[in-house]
Amino acid sequence: MDERLEQALEFSKFMETHNNQKRIFLQQYKENLVHYENGHKVTVTMELLSFCQSLLALDQSSTVLVDDNETPFEVNDLSLFTREILGVYTFASRKYMYDYKKIIKNRSVKGLTSL
Repeated sequence: MDERLEQALEFSKFMETHNNQKRIFLQQYKENLVHYENGHKVTVTMELLSFCQSLLALDQSSTVLVDDNETPFEVNDLSLFTREILGVYTFASRKYMYDYKKIIKNRSVKGLTSL
């Protein structure tokens, strides 16, 4: 086989594996952003964090939120809830960064498949 064709094929395999690993790590990140509160599933976002922080800055101690299933629920201890979701967001983001750095360091199909 022509050397250039072989290199192109190897690069194509590498990019496909690279994109698959990115997709897998992104999916794990999204799953790690899920928080359960009194039977309600909430995906933690920066908007939710900002909203809760804004309420705390206005001396609010409770609020009503809408979960991922579009069901309203009451948060009685807003300070505790905000700390919990901040922890969820921080953990998920740091793990995603750690995993993504592993992708960047591995520059071969074999290296990427071993992640």
